Amino acid sequence: MEDTSSRDPAPSKATLGSLRPQDAPATFISLEEREPPACSTRELILQKARGACSCSRGALGASLRRLLPVLVWLPQYSPRTQLLGDVVSGLLVGVVAIPQSISYSLLANQDPIYGIYTNFFCNIIYAAAATSRHASVGSFGVLCLMVGQSVTRHLRLAGYGDSGAALGDNSSSPRNGTELCDRSCYAITVALSLSFLVGLYQILLGVLQMGFVAVYLSEPLLGGFVAGSSLTIITSQMKYLLGLKIPRHEGVGSFILTWVDLFRHIHNTNICDLLTSLVALAIIVPIKELNERYKERMKAPFPIELLVVIVATLVSHYFDFERRYKAAVCGDIPTGFRKPTVPDISLFPSLALDALPIAVIGFAMTVSLAEIFGKKHGYAVSANQEMIAIGMCNLIPSFFYCFASSAALTKTLLKESTGSQTQMSGLVTSLVLLLVLLWISPLFYSLQTSILGVVTIVNLRGGLRKFRDTPRMWQLSKLDTVVWWTTMLCSTLVTTEIGLLVGVCFALLCIIFRTQRPRATLLGKVSNREIYEDQAAYKQLSSIANVKIFRFECSLYYANKDYFKAVLYQKTGVNPVLLAASHPQLGAQTSPEPGRGCWTPGFGCLKQARRRVEKPPGDACPPSTDMHTLILDCGAMQFIDTVGLSVLKETHHDYKEVGVQVLLANCNPSIRQRLREGGWAGQAGSAGGQLAFHSIHDAVQFAERWHRGQSKDKLAALPEPEEQNFQASL
Repeated sequence: MEDTSSRDPAPSKATLGSLRPQDAPATFISLEEREPPACSTRELILQKARGACSCSRGALGASLRRLLPVLVWLPQYSPRTQLLGDVVSGLLVGVVAIPQSISYSLLANQDPIYGIYTNFFCNIIYAAAATSRHASVGSFGVLCLMVGQSVTRHLRLAGYGDSGAALGDNSSSPRNGTELCDRSCYAITVALSLSFLVGLYQILLGVLQMGFVAVYLSEPLLGGFVAGSSLTIITSQMKYLLGLKIPRHEGVGSFILTWVDLFRHIHNTNICDLLTSLVALAIIVPIKELNERYKERMKAPFPIELLVVIVATLVSHYFDFERRYKAAVCGDIPTGFRKPTVPDISLFPSLALDALPIAVIGFAMTVSLAEIFGKKHGYAVSANQEMIAIGMCNLIPSFFYCFASSAALTKTLLKESTGSQTQMSGLVTSLVLLLVLLWISPLFYSLQTSILGVVTIVNLRGGLRKFRDTPRMWQLSKLDTVVWWTTMLCSTLVTTEIGLLVGVCFALLCIIFRTQRPRATLLGKVSNREIYEDQAAYKQLSSIANVKIFRFECSLYYANKDYFKAVLYQKTGVNPVLLAASHPQLGAQTSPEPGRGCWTPGFGCLKQARRRVEKPPGDACPPSTDMHTLILDCGAMQFIDTVGLSVLKETHHDYKEVGVQVLLANCNPSIRQRLREGGWAGQAGSAGGQLAFHSIHDAVQFAERWHRGQSKDKLAALPEPEEQNFQASL
């Protein structure tokens, strides 16, 4: 737009005071706003309800395809181009899932067979219900830890013996009338009931379209939670590596109490378990590091975990470690499937709270991994459908003796890197686990639990590596680093559930802190450009004579209203309240007429009042300031609440009392609407909101033109010579 400010004569106060939007100079922008659609909330709700309740053949088919994406991708499946990649990927993930299924059962305080059940069923269901082609679901270390803590607590409440008993050892008997169910039976009853509630929560969140809840679990928060949980998991597995039979602690301080017990019973270390653990660590860790270092050159990673499990089982069996050295082994692992069961409804009240953080962490991990790999490979992922899918992976398998599951990072990375094309690879993984369930599982009788502990600990290296990222994170954002460490320490030293809650609350408090004391600056003009930037951040910016431009880089609401006024007075160097207090007659001199706003409906310039330019009393002179206009840059404000609007009105009024006009710039439409409705610089519903200019440059030009017009009015208002003689004679 052509700048006409240099040609147009400076308007006088009377001219500016009578401007209407259609009479505005060409320099300024005037936009006509669209009328909002005439649709009430009630009509919108009824329209949505009619759409949801309408039943037709097409609508039913569309609903089924949304609920079961397998109906979409399976008819389009191309065996020639996709089958090979899916089979190879599924086989490799299945090979890795075998030792992990057994080892994570230890973590969940369950017998090994239930870990295999969990991974078998959830892979089938996820392949049918998920939109992600690369996420691999199954037992996840953090969730297994949380499940195991809940199971341990309920075992103690039910009166069962030492929870440190070996897997498969059902000798512990209850002391509260539950004699028909041994310890292992009651443990899986608690776990499957918990899984049912977790799945129910996740499905409800998905049906209610509440996938946005995952955004409140920020990356620093999840990173700290995973790191803290990893330390807790390592601590819980140390007794297996040392061959110690100590009770499993749960609740506040379990991390410290476990280490105290470990050092207290260190003299009872089983040398056979310790040596086996050290040898397994010395073999697995270097090979896995080589797998990661040369993964670009290798078609598939070397399955070192499965190889170590097989060799360790053979050595333990033929050298009879269980009888000769009292080494703890897995024991009997049955084959086949058990008859379906139903969750214990009587446990729901005590498990309802435990299920909530497990559900949140489960769907957060699943949705985040699904979105990461969906974006990488260029296909759409539905967050709400992923929540429903992982919910079904927890709810349906709970009838088949399974515990809570979610997407796992290590298996997902393996699945993606080995050429997976579709969800078919999950079915291949289930086929591998089916072979274990039907024929192979009894062969793991002599597998030492120390080897399972090693497998669990080695797979936590990713969580422990996050400690190396904290120095870089500190350079980028100190608040994010504080969130990371707070969540990590609380998850480790208190409990995982409380750590997650503290992390979420602390992260929200950090957001509030950022908005409560945001950055505030004065702006200067870039030479020969219509651009205004921070004077403290950039050099060679010129100030506008007698005009201060103030930017508040946050929304204005009740929590930062006091900070807004304080930093505004500090940056401008003018406190209008103190100046007005030092000139008590100033307010009476400059107050507008009753019933009239100080801004008119046009551009809202000060209305002309001839009596104001008459010579005031000597003690009522307005205080001298180095500015005649204050421009508030609202470009960073997303919203203002009623308190923020009141602060703007107070700011306008206070500065007007000392002869400084206040203009707004860069206001978004919602703020302009709020200004009109709230009576900014006028009465409610008036056009005072038009004082909110579309750019800082428009506001600066308006201020300069207004000041030139005001100066001309003052010269025109000087008394004639005869009036001067008359006043002198008085």
